[in-house]
Amino acid sequence: MLSIRQSLFWMFIYLLVVSVVCVLLLQPLRSAFMANWAFNAVILGVLAVGMLINFRQVLVLNTEIRWIRVFRTGQTGISVTTEPRLLKQLATHLSKRRRDRFSLSALALRTILDGLRERLDESREISRYMIGTLIFLGLLGTFWGLLGTIAAVGHVIDGLEVGSGDYAAVFSQLKQGLKAPLDGMGTAFSSSLFGLGGSLVLGFLDLQAGHAQNRFFNGLEEWLSGVTQLVDDLGGSSLSVAPVEVNSEPGAPAMELLMETIRTERRLLEELLARHTGTSDPTGEPPAAAEPGH
Repeated sequence: MLSIRQSLFWMFIYLLVVSVVCVLLLQPLRSAFMANWAFNAVILGVLAVGMLINFRQVLVLNTEIRWIRVFRTGQTGISVTTEPRLLKQLATHLSKRRRDRFSLSALALRTILDGLRERLDESREISRYMIGTLIFLGLLGTFWGLLGTIAAVGHVIDGLEVGSGDYAAVFSQLKQGLKAPLDGMGTAFSSSLFGLGGSLVLGFLDLQAGHAQNRFFNGLEEWLSGVTQLVDDLGGSSLSVAPVEVNSEPGAPAMELLMETIRTERRLLEELLARHTGTSDPTGEPPAAAEPGH
């Protein structure tokens, strides 16, 4: 139910495919990279940092999953298990409770799940920012190269001297002058190539990290829903429900637990109403006469 293997598998497969494509296109990519190696190196550095962030987002879930498994199985090693970061609030609530006998109110469950969802969304903000940074760097390199191209073309036009009549010299001067505009175009297109390509790779990794977090969240929600009271405790009154007996075996019927809670609530309400009306039956019928000897 709770596992990060599927997301890691697809992330590694995708990176393997990208690596194969890069090897097949090694020579063109090398030429594009050398068009402006300093700027392109910055783009690849941002891509590497973004990849590490996405892998960390998936691997950090392993600590939370390990803590849940240790708690549910009742192993004695929970005291030495690494403290969860995302589930710190839940770990504090269950630190001194038995794994097979604890309960959560609906309000507590909603608070825990909302806090967890906010922390998961917050952890993905950096990854999304890195994707936007790659796109920005690609566009920045494009405009930088185009500005250099325009300036170089203007310089070439101003330097042409066609009045001398030596067209061979003019043509040679034109060839020499066009090298600068071509370098600018190389910078523009190479930065766009690496920036947009890097954002594509990082976007897929972020997508898989999001899938892993969603599966973790849904699995945790299913587990905690089985130990949630249908009616919250009312300030310690007689309507408070005793902790629900939780069967930790896989496949325990959660519906039976919910029906038992409903029956307990109904019985307590009937007793309370009977005490207020002075009858043993909430319909208002007088209590039956006690038999002799009882």
